[in-house]
This record gives sequence, structure tokens and C-alpha cells, in this order.
Amino acid sequence: MPYKFYGGVHPSYHKNLTSNGSIKKPFIPKRVVIPLLQHTGSAAEPVVKVGDTVAVGTMIAKQTGFISSPVHATISGKVTKIYHCPTPTSARVLSITIESQGDEDQDFKIKERRGITSVSKEELLSIIQNAGIVGLGGAAFPTHVKLSPPKNKPIDSVILNGAECEPYLTCDHRLMVENSKEILKGLEIILKILDAKNAYIAIEDNKQPAIYAMEKALRSTMYDVRSTKIAVLHTKYPQGAEKQVIKAVLNRIVPAGGLPMDVGCIVQNVGTALAIYEAIHLSKPLIERVITLTGPCLKEPMNIRARIGTILKDLAEQAGGFKKSPKKIIVGGPMMGFAQYTMDIPVIKGTCGAIFLSEEELIQDKEGVCIRCGRCIDVCPMELAPTTLMYRVKREMFGEAKELGVAHCFECGACAYECPAKIPLVDYMKYGKSKL
Repeated sequence: MPYKFYGGVHPSYHKNLTSNGSIKKPFIPKRVVIPLLQHTGSAAEPVVKVGDTVAVGTMIAKQTGFISSPVHATISGKVTKIYHCPTPTSARVLSITIESQGDEDQDFKIKERRGITSVSKEELLSIIQNAGIVGLGGAAFPTHVKLSPPKNKPIDSVILNGAECEPYLTCDHRLMVENSKEILKGLEIILKILDAKNAYIAIEDNKQPAIYAMEKALRSTMYDVRSTKIAVLHTKYPQGAEKQVIKAVLNRIVPAGGLPMDVGCIVQNVGTALAIYEAIHLSKPLIERVITLTGPCLKEPMNIRARIGTILKDLAEQAGGFKKSPKKIIVGGPMMGFAQYTMDIPVIKGTCGAIFLSEEELIQDKEGVCIRCGRCIDVCPMELAPTTLMYRVKREMFGEAKELGVAHCFECGACAYECPAKIPLVDYMKYGKSKL
């Protein structure tokens, strides 16, 4: 019986739109726009110039610090522009445009197949770093940094996060169904790097095909992950958040302002584990990822393997286009994603999905007055008092907001979802945190 975390909500999940279909074959666009900051930390620095010809998988920007990540060409072609362009997070970022010349081979050529038996931990970390791998669950933290905890913080447990608690999104679900063995090989690498003894794969109980596939792969694997446990979790949002999944799986509480390593744990997304496998065993940098294209406006909702830098408009065409015009487009999940003002934005490493919603799916209620019902407090997984913080932020009492814990809000949106007055509580939290 799994442990539980405080709070949480049960939104309508809408996962049946894409959960039963296989991941569509890779889409190779004729043009990509690749931002040089699509990870936590400092932006990468270009090592190519306009007019250069590059091959798929070539590094086009180098990392500029320890908390940074290199960027690679995701198609073969010519560099036609280096400029600041909008990204799904609304920030304008220096980006490199590559256009196919029409006759290049766009398949990534596997340079060599490696095992890990004779490869040291330091070499494994170096390969992961040079492959540009970042967390694919949302935060996009450079993976080589996450796998390098200080020596005074030993890691005894690794959790592969397959909870995927956001409504509509099913890309992790399909990866576990279709690439379970490769995910386990990625987990094997993580365990070797960290010297961790325990491993768990956390999956919510509304993903039975994924649970079955991972259990089957564990029974048949020849690798050193046979003691790994599948942690079947109750379906509840935000179950996939790091601190919540640690509480649910291990019954450990990450201290306020702390990190999972402070309680002897590291959490990695299942998609990140797959990317680690591809980097180590296939010498493949992070040039593509699976994303969910979904919503009632699309003709053919699907999961598709897309090259990083693919323009959202081109991907929507791969899903058959629109049967009705979308009123709102969200990149990410509907609870924590970002509404978009244009479809001319690229897929980045942290893009897990795009949702196209019609007017019928949108909540039209206007913001009302707080009725002091306390529902936001009941559902906040960080045990904060959202309306109390909202009033402090409104009055620009940012010092008091800090003392009351506004910085610990991770903007899951549970409070705003549950609020009967439809107060945009998350917006107030974001504003308050920005002022701090």
C-alpha cells in the first residue's frame, strides 16, 4: 500500500484520446529552430555560424558552465539564421535555424554500440553531459548535474517517475509500454553512477498497460535491475511532482528549500532514462523526444516522436490538422503548462505535449471574491495558505509573503483549480516569487 501526500485534486484526465495508440514514427521537418536555452542554467554558446552545413547529431552550441547543456543539430542542412525567437515559456531566446537542402540523409547514424561493464562512472557522466541530456519531465535540469550529488549526500534510492499526473498527457505512458526494456537499461546506468541500492518505478494506477509492460520487462531482463520495485500509486494530481512522489514511494519528506538528495534520493523521468540509454549504448545525443498532441480540436490526437526544434504548426499538420479552430493552445499540461499566442514556436527538450482546446473546454467564469471556504488550503500539496499569500502579494507585502512560504509554491495549480471563486491564485504566486 503506497504512502500518500497531503492535498491534491482529481481533474478530468482526458487521457483516452491518445493512451491506446502507438507512438507515431519520427517526423522529420524541413526546418528546425533550436533555442540555445532549453534547460535550467546558463544558455549554450553557438559554435556554428550562418552558412555552415551541419549533420544531424552535430554539436552546434557548447555549454557555458557546470549547470548548462550543449545543443545539437536535429536535422542535416544549412544554418540559415541565428536570432532571438519565442519559446514555449514565452522567453525570447537566441536560436539557430537549420534548413534541409532536400537531399541529406536525416537518419541519425549510430557510431558505435557500447556496453557499460568496462565504462567508469566518470565516463558515463561525461557521455551524458556531452549528449545534452536534461530532465524530460518538465524542469529540464541538466542530467549530469543531477547525477553528481556531493559526496556528503549519499544516494540510496532512485525513483523513475512514470506518474505522468497531468491531464491529457500520455507520452510517458506510451514510452513505458513500448520501450520498457530500454528504460530499464537507462535505469541500470543511473544505478551504476550513483551506487544506489534501491530502485522504484512510480506509476499511477490509471496506467495499467504501462504497469504490465514494466513488470514484464523486469521479469525478463538480464540486467542488474531485477530487485527494482514497481510502485503503483493512487491517481491524484500532482502525484508526479518530485517531493510528492518521494513522499508517496518512500515516505520521506524533502525539507523546505531542500532537494531530493537531502533525503538520499534522486528522481528521474522515464523519458530521461530512455535518453540516457540511447546516449550510452547508441552514442545518440538528445535530438528528439516523444510528445503528446491532443485536444478535441485535432483530427487525429497522437503521440509522436519529434525532432527538437520542430515548429508546432508543422506538428499539428501531422495530427491531421484541425476539425475546429482552437480557442486556446497550451504547451505542457493544462495545470502547469503555458498558453501560447502563436503556433510558430519550436519543440524544446522539456516539451511533453501540446493541447488544442475549443471554447467549450474553457472555463468562462470571471474572478470572484474569496468566500473563505479553505478549499485551496485543503488541496495545496505544500501545505500553504494560498489566499493568505494572495492578499500579501496584492498588497505588495512581499516580505510577509516570503515568511509565509510563497517561495515553496511550485505552481501546480491545484488551488486555482479548486477555487469556487475562480481566483487565479497561481498568477499571484508567480508574481510574488518574481518580486522576491
